[in-house]
Amino acid sequence: MPVQVLEHPLGRHLLTTLRDRSTPPDRFRRHAHTLGTLLALESTRTAALKDAAIETPLEPIISPILARPLAIVPILRAGLSLLEPFLELFPSVAVGYVGLERDHATAVASSYYCKLPDLAERTCLCLDPMLATGGSAVQAIQLMKDAGAEDPIMVCVVAAPEGIARLEEAHPGTLIVTASVDRGLNDKSYILPGLGDYGDRLYAT
Repeated sequence: MPVQVLEHPLGRHLLTTLRDRSTPPDRFRRHAHTLGTLLALESTRTAALKDAAIETPLEPIISPILARPLAIVPILRAGLSLLEPFLELFPSVAVGYVGLERDHATAVASSYYCKLPDLAERTCLCLDPMLATGGSAVQAIQLMKDAGAEDPIMVCVVAAPEGIARLEEAHPGTLIVTASVDRGLNDKSYILPGLGDYGDRLYAT
């Protein structure tokens, strides 16, 4: 399973702030947004380019542009925190949504919403801050593939080895871009050391 870890010093600083239980919701949101921007840049680092003929104010040139349009699919609700940075960097990106809710007793995710554009011929990214057991990611990636996505990329803030292994088993070769690979899961399937429930901290619930 290819895992690409964000190595930028600012990313490490921001992640520490998100992990800190004393960080209030307003600061959590601001830092989550900035870290999301770094992850958006990291996850599109290898996006394919093609040459385009343009004219500068001085002369015509051949210059690179993105070869394929982008599509992003946040997993509701916490994945919405990573949506805005992508929209700011790639205004023409297509957006789909997958609603998956984890049962806190069983740690199994159930689907309650799915709305996806045609994902064929696009660079596709699935957004979910926490890759814990991998159940939600496996379901979302499958829905994206059913909608035409080829080789979708998983973008998360923190990943557990268990989730990485499960995603590799279900969808071999899926690239995971993350700010950290943490130690593992506790007996309630929360990531350790982690940062708690991302959605609850983001929305003060």
